[in-house]
Amino acid sequence: MSAVLLLSIVFVYFLVLLGVAWYTSRNANNDSFFIGNRNSNWMLVAFGMIGTSLSGVTFVSVPGGVAKESFAYFQITLGYLIGYIVIAYVLLPLYYRLNLTSIYNYLSSRLGFKSYKTGAGFFILSRTLGATARLYLVVNILQDAILSSFNIPFWATTLILLLMILVYTYEGGVKTIVYTDMLQTTCMLAGLVLCVYFILSQLNMGVGEAVTALGNTINPEGAPYSKVFFGEPGNKLFFVKQILAGAFITITMTGMDQEMMQKNISVRTLKDSQKNVLVLGGIMLLVILLFLFLGGIMHLYAFEKGAVWEAGKLMLDGKNVTNDKLFPTLALQYMPHVFSIIFIIALISALFPSADGAITALTSSFCIDIIGLKRRSDLDEAAQKKLRQRVHLVFAGIFLVFVMLFKWIDSPSMIGVILKVAGYTYGPLLGLFTFGIITKRQVKDKLVPIVCITAPIICFFIDYFQKSLFGNFEIGLELLIINGLLTFIGLWLVSHKTNAQPAVA
Repeated sequence: MSAVLLLSIVFVYFLVLLGVAWYTSRNANNDSFFIGNRNSNWMLVAFGMIGTSLSGVTFVSVPGGVAKESFAYFQITLGYLIGYIVIAYVLLPLYYRLNLTSIYNYLSSRLGFKSYKTGAGFFILSRTLGATARLYLVVNILQDAILSSFNIPFWATTLILLLMILVYTYEGGVKTIVYTDMLQTTCMLAGLVLCVYFILSQLNMGVGEAVTALGNTINPEGAPYSKVFFGEPGNKLFFVKQILAGAFITITMTGMDQEMMQKNISVRTLKDSQKNVLVLGGIMLLVILLFLFLGGIMHLYAFEKGAVWEAGKLMLDGKNVTNDKLFPTLALQYMPHVFSIIFIIALISALFPSADGAITALTSSFCIDIIGLKRRSDLDEAAQKKLRQRVHLVFAGIFLVFVMLFKWIDSPSMIGVILKVAGYTYGPLLGLFTFGIITKRQVKDKLVPIVCITAPIICFFIDYFQKSLFGNFEIGLELLIINGLLTFIGLWLVSHKTNAQPAVA
């Protein structure tokens, strides 16, 4: 496949995004950037958030992960639905009632100023690590598929993509992203459906026949490729642990995440925002199932092309195509050129929503929560906008540094890395919000940062020594729940009774 043609497609796609950005950012101000003037259509937000929730990691890692974990990821997705229900009926009413621009302002009014700063700080850390890990995966694929042919180094590829993102988010912020996410989600889902159709046609199978074939094909772990539920309590894939983890992952990584919530609170009314979240949860179930199905039939397709398992690695024509490498290899080297183009369009459609929204949300949180832009009476609208734009540029530079760090780590499965990191960084947010919502107690505010730093450290040692502590019982994604619980206990220990009502009252 010609690298020049693929590069041209990326460039044309960017021009389309730029056109959307120009149209939506006319007369934009700081409220447009931060919360879209609270005038976003809930259906557009719900559809666009599919792309933000999935990202390039889901597009590549979920199908690749079927090799060793079968359809176990669907257990997590069932938990997602529970989490979306909690967000819709517990968190969103709270955010709308307080008329928040940054959701972390809730922590200030309920627990104190240092609690507020701590929550915002953990969000900035969490979203920076998660977004740059997602960005790295897609940049690495684009580098191998296109840019390396022009002898452009990896750091330059990353810089170019970040500059492209900056160009179309610089003015409009959330107001622009609502529309660009809708476009990008459409392209990504269309690419997913077309790839499924092509592989099924190559295998001469219908959907039912493919499901039967997956049930009869055993992976290296001894399970059928189509196995969904794992019933061994000691296994890290045990369905109870996975569903619970999925619920709490959604509550924290969506409901307590400024990037995701700034789109929800940009919707006109609470009722519409709730519809947005519930529709998103239902669609995510179907989309993730389709990604898993794609992963299964991709392995069948790879076996037909001569792929074999060797020492725990899937080898195709002498190359390791395990996990994240499988989809790009098949799409760019073993499928017709038209599907290579579809893959690239779908991939960059998955890239931009996960990066543009993150940089915008981080800019919003840093400006509002850390430097108190809304509280700065000494700055007029123009000065605030100039400061916000500088912060936007700084975060693009931070993204470049962290993408280079993940390049150095070079994990074979980035979705595992992202969920692992989330267990450490989102746990304190889970503990802070839960404590504020369900208790009447008031914390000693100055001790909150210590509690929120100590809990992840304890979790690190629990995880590191888990074999010595628990034997064959494996701790997986539920580390997030443990982290949140430790934070909650720590907050309880540094708190006292108050006559204040819990936030859900």
